[in-house]
Amino acid sequence: MRGGAKRIWAVAVALVLVGLAAWGTTELVSGDDGSGGSGGSGGGAKGPAAAAPARVPPGYDTIVPAPVSATAAPGVTWTLADDTVLFTEPGSPDAARVGALLAGMLRPATGYALPVREFDEDAPPSGIALVLEPDGPDGVEGYRLTVTAEAVEIRAARSAGLVNGVQTLRQLLPVDIESRTRAAGPWTVPGGSVTDMPRYAYRGMMLDIVRQYFTPEEVRRLADGISRYKFNYLHLRMTDDQGWRIAVDGLPRLTEVGGATQVGGGPGGFWTQQDYREVVAYAAERGLTLVPEIALPGHTNAALVAYPELGCDGREYEPYTGIDVGFSTLCVESEKTYEFVDEVIGQIAALTPGPYVHIGGDEAHTLKPEQFAAFMRRAQAIVQKHGKTVMAWHQLADAPPVPGAVVQYWNQQGREADMIVDAAQAGAKVVLSPSDHVYLDMKYDDADELGLTWGGTVDVRQSYEWEPATLLDGVPAEAVIGVEAPLWGETLNSFADAEYMAFPRIAGVSEIGWSAPEARGWDGYRTRLAAQLPRWDLAGIGYAKRDLD
Repeated sequence: MRGGAKRIWAVAVALVLVGLAAWGTTELVSGDDGSGGSGGSGGGAKGPAAAAPARVPPGYDTIVPAPVSATAAPGVTWTLADDTVLFTEPGSPDAARVGALLAGMLRPATGYALPVREFDEDAPPSGIALVLEPDGPDGVEGYRLTVTAEAVEIRAARSAGLVNGVQTLRQLLPVDIESRTRAAGPWTVPGGSVTDMPRYAYRGMMLDIVRQYFTPEEVRRLADGISRYKFNYLHLRMTDDQGWRIAVDGLPRLTEVGGATQVGGGPGGFWTQQDYREVVAYAAERGLTLVPEIALPGHTNAALVAYPELGCDGREYEPYTGIDVGFSTLCVESEKTYEFVDEVIGQIAALTPGPYVHIGGDEAHTLKPEQFAAFMRRAQAIVQKHGKTVMAWHQLADAPPVPGAVVQYWNQQGREADMIVDAAQAGAKVVLSPSDHVYLDMKYDDADELGLTWGGTVDVRQSYEWEPATLLDGVPAEAVIGVEAPLWGETLNSFADAEYMAFPRIAGVSEIGWSAPEARGWDGYRTRLAAQLPRWDLAGIGYAKRDLD
């Protein structure tokens, strides 16, 4: 496995600001720190020659992802003070949870108590008010934020909208609000208003916790990082040839044996069901719904090592720690296989409040087309039996998908694009994950030692400059429900490596999924992205310091 060696950094480091809304150009500084990582638990590694990113005063033109509408009120400010109270909708536990989330964001840097209380509907607004308006016009995730000299108000129809408004408010506070220890302030927010809602209902990131095992705590850290940018789905690949990462009652060898390996021969690991529940709850507080993936019928060597009777040939299977794909499969003619699938999917579905269970379906190269189709028909029926919506990689289009299933498109090559068109025209929904734009395991450039290149290299600009509505000719616009950026773990050694591959590209994916096409453009985005970098430094988010020209 590669990684952990020297890499060349190219850093977007400085913005020249003329007034609050006038931007300069990005300067580049290169350095080589010899670390081979992205900063570990620290704030993003920099080479010794790399200057810290410039701190830009926050404003309504620095928000990522770009909102539908944002208007500054010149000369107006509001300041968070040591007696500020966070007021929430009376009688709403959901609003109270969002208030607690916001208070938790603000307390470390400010040192303020920031009590969370229900507001008095007859009193004028003060402090920060989180207001639920069930008949509000901005949809499930939309919000309206208003900053006056007297108060900050965030209004939304649902708690998801309040969470999104909170993340926008966070970006309007000074950079030091991201400090994990007390900072000086003052905590002044520019006056103005934002009206905002997402373009797509599904905006996700996928993390492969199999090839490189990631702990629940590390996944919580990732949830913190991506929720800043209004993602609403976190997809976890939990099983593969190299390991099985989630406990299943009654099938202990899946984790005892199947969980003991990973790429490169590391120790592996697994999550208990309680671990999973806690991550689900933590993510939900930040507006993220978990999508668990149990890879079927291929990518199943770890399951076969644990329970050889799930194979067709009666042999013992050897643990696998390489990165080649397509060689393993469950025995699709055996009823034992479907009993196994039913038990696993049933338990995972019961643990998962969200609507989707992802069943893989990719790269089952040893099966004949009719065998694959027969298996996927039965597997989809099992998912539906347990009350979930089927999600799978685009090979599901050959099965074909059941009504309402979601196919995840990942590879722009000939017939595979045609498969998606046919499935979408027949009623399937589509999530777009084009490998040449949003696969976060692709190298930034040829000099990078982390990552793969089978999908080409994907620099920060390429990951940003694409349009979902025109990616696949013939796919009805209403069939596309969103975008997702996968991060596979073949070349990762640590969570620091995962952050390096994800950030900064993941912020651009957020804007592709959230913002209208007319609100996007590289020149404006790169300056807004550069304004995020000092926040990541203070928050301890590692990232690749790349050329933004």
